[in-house]
Amino acid sequence: MTKLLFHEDAYLRECDGTVTAHTDEGGIIVDQTVFYPTSGGQPGDNGMLVWDGGSIEIAIAMKGPNGAVVLIPAEPVGLPAVGQSLMQVLDWDRRYRHMRMHTALHLLSVVIPLAVTGGSIGAEKSRLDFDMPTAPANKDALNDTLNRLIDCDFLVSTEEITEVELDAQPTLVKTMSVQPPRGAGLIRLVRIGEGDNTADLQPCGGTHVRHTKEIGHVRIGKVEKKGRQNRRVNITLEA
Repeated sequence: MTKLLFHEDAYLRECDGTVTAHTDEGGIIVDQTVFYPTSGGQPGDNGMLVWDGGSIEIAIAMKGPNGAVVLIPAEPVGLPAVGQSLMQVLDWDRRYRHMRMHTALHLLSVVIPLAVTGGSIGAEKSRLDFDMPTAPANKDALNDTLNRLIDCDFLVSTEEITEVELDAQPTLVKTMSVQPPRGAGLIRLVRIGEGDNTADLQPCGGTHVRHTKEIGHVRIGKVEKKGRQNRRVNITLEA
């Protein structure tokens, strides 16, 4: 199992580590990592591995078996040996845009309080799909509400509950197609706000900003019809 340092501090840009294994496909497994692996609609991180006498570009991080994070090289040559100590360096600009987008999508699910049928996070454009039979009557009003929530500068924090506690609060799960991973005993929640001033609380394993004002101004773009009752709402960061 790889220790997930991004859950302890999403702002870590680099860390050391030791190679514990190679996959048959040429991936690299380390004992701990700052690289977020593709999951929950958030893309895997990319960056570099650097060690004495070598370096390699990492194209993407993916989930592997038994809780491992697999770092996929851009070119499968010159892999660090098992047991090699190295430094992991994120493409921070890309990761930070993902963090801003991810938190913005949580707030979008507050502005549009409908069941979420899908979603995807990107550095340039992100989206949520909703169980939405009819298009929003006033997209500009939704846009204004979303940005007002961002400007409230809510604290974003994480906490854990048991699977039994989650079962007792089923409305915490907003996604229809994806359920929080089970089996570990505890489920990670992301809270936007504090106490009675909580704007959103839902299961999430992704990375987020510490304060919503870091998101910056967001623009709701095209609302696309995706099936009889599904509509896709796209957002972009304006800076």
